[in-house]
Amino acid sequence: MPLLDLLYVASVPILKVLILTALGSFLALDNIHVLGESTRKELNRVVFLVFNPALVVSSLAKTITHESIVTLWFMPVNILCVFIVGSALGWILIKITRPAKQLKGLILGCCAAGNNGSLPFIIIPAVCREKGSPFGSPDVCSTYGMAYVSLSMAVSAIYMWSYVYNIVRISSRDVTKEADNDGHGGSSSAVKDAGEKPELIQGNYSEAFRPSKEFPVSDEYELLLPCTNSEGIAEVHLSDKIKQCFGMISRKLNLKAVLAPSTTAAIVGFLIGVVPQIRNSLIGASAPLHVVADSASLIGGASIPTVTLIVGGNLLRGLRGSGIQSSLIVGILAVRFVFLPLIGIAFVKGAIHFGLVHSDPLYQFVLLLHFAVPPALNIGTITQLFGAGESECSVIMLWAYGSASIFLTLWSTLFMWLVA
Repeated sequence: MPLLDLLYVASVPILKVLILTALGSFLALDNIHVLGESTRKELNRVVFLVFNPALVVSSLAKTITHESIVTLWFMPVNILCVFIVGSALGWILIKITRPAKQLKGLILGCCAAGNNGSLPFIIIPAVCREKGSPFGSPDVCSTYGMAYVSLSMAVSAIYMWSYVYNIVRISSRDVTKEADNDGHGGSSSAVKDAGEKPELIQGNYSEAFRPSKEFPVSDEYELLLPCTNSEGIAEVHLSDKIKQCFGMISRKLNLKAVLAPSTTAAIVGFLIGVVPQIRNSLIGASAPLHVVADSASLIGGASIPTVTLIVGGNLLRGLRGSGIQSSLIVGILAVRFVFLPLIGIAFVKGAIHFGLVHSDPLYQFVLLLHFAVPPALNIGTITQLFGAGESECSVIMLWAYGSASIFLTLWSTLFMWLVA
């Protein structure tokens, strides 16, 4: 297929995204005030809890089988590679630019986590429906393409909320600790200057470490304390220690966030597709409960346009600007749109050469697309949770998604030429 035709096919879905994004920005203007901040938050909540899970479960349930699971095993590995390489490049960028400490988690997140959800959900169906697409029949292409994108969205959500969430949390916590130390830094030095020994050294160690109502001890520190039977202290059983460990890990990783609705929907979609009895009762025109699957597909169809309008409204905040370094913005754009796509081509082509990826051109295109998308939109949600770099995140997203209209079109054209 000629390169100019591929360029046209790749540019059409990007233009659709830009038109919907511009409409969202227009509706979010103060004079219009249709998509105000409170409205966007409520819509985002509906998308997060209803639209996206319905889209994921309906797409996966239609296409996932025992055979397809065997062929799709490489996708989680591919996305993990993006996170690892992006984090390494982000760490190099931090060392070069030396940004403020509260921005380190944001920079690593923007370099590591790409938009493998809403943006591919728009690009893949549009590419499949475009005349002259190199991926065959539009119906078959859309069906399997949505399954590939649904799986990548679910896997990315797990990596996002287990990795990016925690590095932003740690980054914001370190800044808070430094602020507290600056405010109360004289207390320890005052004790030393007075020449007094701390009571901890003078007294009994087990008594000093024993939790009390005035000075409670958190679970992670309780696990480090020795258990004794003296003075009526009950010995902690092994099962209790294991429960405490799992409880601590659950709080540290925020498993509720990891098991986001879209991730849970992906698990349900897998079960429906893999278990023949459930699949036969829900999927297909002759299935007795096909109305349930059709309803989920109908609800999920609202996800893509709604998310795109919200993105347009959120990007409007970036126009107000912030004090972020221009070198940081340029560095993040270079990581996402130059270095990662080049590394992705080498990685995916190497996997194809060694027989790790099957020969479906659409599947290979989705794998390559993981390396070329702009930063994930959920990074903005995470920064809002911890109040670390919200305005800077809006500016980064504005530049990233504005630049994606050019870079993503060019990379998509090259990717289609490589796999066609």
